[in-house]
Amino acid sequence: MTAPPAAPGPAMPRLVVVIVSYNSRRDIDGCLGAVIGAPPSTTHRVLLVDNASTDGTPDHVRRTWPDVRVLEAGTNLGFARANNLAIRETQSELVLLLNPDTAVHPGAIDALVHTLDADPGLAIAGPRIVDATGRAELSWGEMIAPVAELRQRLLVRGNDRGWPLCVAAVERRTRKTRRVDWVSGACLLIRRRDLDAVGLLDERYFMYEEDVDLCAAVRAQGRGVLFTTAAQIVHLRGRSAASALGATRDAYRRSHLAFYRKHHPAWAPWLALYLKLRRQYPDTTN
Repeated sequence: MTAPPAAPGPAMPRLVVVIVSYNSRRDIDGCLGAVIGAPPSTTHRVLLVDNASTDGTPDHVRRTWPDVRVLEAGTNLGFARANNLAIRETQSELVLLLNPDTAVHPGAIDALVHTLDADPGLAIAGPRIVDATGRAELSWGEMIAPVAELRQRLLVRGNDRGWPLCVAAVERRTRKTRRVDWVSGACLLIRRRDLDAVGLLDERYFMYEEDVDLCAAVRAQGRGVLFTTAAQIVHLRGRSAASALGATRDAYRRSHLAFYRKHHPAWAPWLALYLKLRRQYPDTTN
């Protein structure tokens, strides 16, 4: 007697939304509410990786958002490793990296998906990002290098402080869809085949600059990165990082050094000397 065919499993979603949390309980409801309350029409699943939060984030998400799959890392893996953990657990065609301190506008995820669908040469799309007051964030830029980095820092700092010339410059730069060197990992849509081609996110970066590095790796494969104004999100920048400012600064400096050693090795000793002279050289044993 022939056995009956096995019942079909659930269809694989086209998109997985990956959120990495660390003590994100005060923001996570806003993030998940925006995604789940006005869900994309693209078939999708939401996966949250928790980096050993001490504020009850994973239990809260399980109780409040039962459709969200929660993976507990057991330790603080950082941004790149935690995202890679989630990526390896899924098989969707598209992956959206999304910060827990964001709120996605209705239709924004579908707009990002449409952007990639409309241009097979694109690997990555990132949206326009604004803060809680509606002020634009400079969420794209040129490849990090000394001069480009200085220019970016001046614009970002001036924009954050409300300097009129910088605010106006950032507003202009974020009102036009364009191909760019990188977009922010706060909200970044990428094709899985492009992720696989570059070996996922580089795990030498604990947090910061892994998004720039990922975009550089994708562009090295001849693939495109697009900043698009067709999608917009709100970003409450740095809320998780603010819970451990000293560790966050050290993590940034370690990532900065790692980035220069990888992409600009001739400049790396000068960056290290600069940090040592300012007594800001990070503990590299962590």
